[in-house]
Amino acid sequence: MTRLFTVDEFQRMADVGILTERDRVELIEGEIIQMAAIGTRHAACVRRLIRLFSDTLSDRVLIDAQHPVELEPFSLPQPDIALLRLRDDLYESEHPQPEDVLLIVEVTDTPVDSDRNLKIPLYARTGIVEVWLINLNQNCIEVYRQPTAQGYQEIQICQPNQTLTLQAFPEFSVQCDRIL
Repeated sequence: MTRLFTVDEFQRMADVGILTERDRVELIEGEIIQMAAIGTRHAACVRRLIRLFSDTLSDRVLIDAQHPVELEPFSLPQPDIALLRLRDDLYESEHPQPEDVLLIVEVTDTPVDSDRNLKIPLYARTGIVEVWLINLNQNCIEVYRQPTAQGYQEIQICQPNQTLTLQAFPEFSVQCDRIL
């Protein structure tokens, strides 16, 4: 029998030192999942995204990098980037919830199965309106929109020579090769 953990239990493990910042883990559907090490391509892509979003959206969103988003009682993923609604307390009183999230970006330079098969369906079920899965190995960006309990209804694959827009801010557009 598998023991599933709640977000509260997971956070208590960190509070009492069972989990530390050196433990690169996240809680996905009750399971503590080891996160892959961040390679240089992955890190550079996240930095490019932070710069792109900061240049155009920094006065309208909080650009959050590799911090928890609380999705349900059993999931506390740490996406590479989350664009969040602005809040005066900068989410000091609680982790961002699905209704706070305008975009989640996951970057991978390892096989995408974990993100595509675990996180993307979780994001859809919890109502995250838009997710970008940046697949550095395949040199493309998978865009997921229109979440339902069964998954995302709109999936688009963007190649380097294509332009990508952000659903929450249609005036934001970027050539995919500037991200990849």
